[in-house]
Amino acid sequence: MTQYLKPLALALVLVASSSVWAAECKTEIDGNDAMQFNKATLTVPQSCKQFTVTLKHVGKLPKAQMGHNWVLTKPAAMAGVVTDGAAAGLDKNYLKTGDTRVMAHTKVVGGGESDSVTFATSALKMGETYDYFCSFPGHSAIMKGTLMLTK
Repeated sequence: MTQYLKPLALALVLVASSSVWAAECKTEIDGNDAMQFNKATLTVPQSCKQFTVTLKHVGKLPKAQMGHNWVLTKPAAMAGVVTDGAAAGLDKNYLKTGDTRVMAHTKVVGGGESDSVTFATSALKMGETYDYFCSFPGHSAIMKGTLMLTK
């Protein structure tokens, strides 16, 4: 009987520790009625092939008044995406249709709502930073952060 205990104990240790080493390929970020994200930086483990961002609007105001989305671009593209998105309107999530500068985005959500986006990490490069922001008109000046790929 004891001959089975050692391999069984080793197997249990390996199974328990594997969850510690597994990359977390998702995150949550909150937006509120004060036009703030609760995180200024997001990191994506290099081992993740895909990454999911869930945006939760923790405020109470409706999306027509204080809607938020989460948009990912290269830093040089942010201003153009914001400008073109404002003209696109709420029904298009304040994003120009087919805008190739947008790497990933959620829809615009209002108070109490949430949305998720899953994107391939193959476009992200080690050592580079990417901007995320809310494209609702006027929000990107405050509601923004940096995303980066990490080892």
